[in-house]
Amino acid sequence: MYAIVEIAGQQFKVAKDQKVYVHRLQGEEGSQVTFDNVMLIEDKGNVTIGAPAIEGAAVSAKILGHLKGDKVIVFKKKRRKGYKKKNGHRQYLTEIQIESIAASGAKKATAKKETPKKEEKAASNDLSSMTVAELKALAKEKGISGYTSLKKAELIEVLSK
Repeated sequence: MYAIVEIAGQQFKVAKDQKVYVHRLQGEEGSQVTFDNVMLIEDKGNVTIGAPAIEGAAVSAKILGHLKGDKVIVFKKKRRKGYKKKNGHRQYLTEIQIESIAASGAKKATAKKETPKKEEKAASNDLSSMTVAELKALAKEKGISGYTSLKKAELIEVLSK
């Protein structure tokens, strides 16, 4: 069984118990990570292709360690011009081990978005005590564009109408 999964912006063909070096991931060594952007799963000859991803499929992995890749030398030269540039680069990587590939039944990890509570300062006439961020939000609600160029006094006049 193998899967093609997108990890940190790149696609990898992974199988169970395989070790993979990917771009640096957020997380502690030894922690579990789940990738739910699975493009393809092959299981005993049955191929499932997503459009673009398979719903409910997930690949879980364990972070083994964070490290730096081999040094890459970038050398630029223009002949007869006296131009030479030598640059080096080492990519930050994370080594992960694939623990399981779930074809279905995986819950998609969604971040809970909390709606900000709007304060009722807009109704009050004392706009001079409002912060700049609150004035900008109020101007946006009223449909005023280009509020960064407005002076605070002009904004108070416009909003009090």
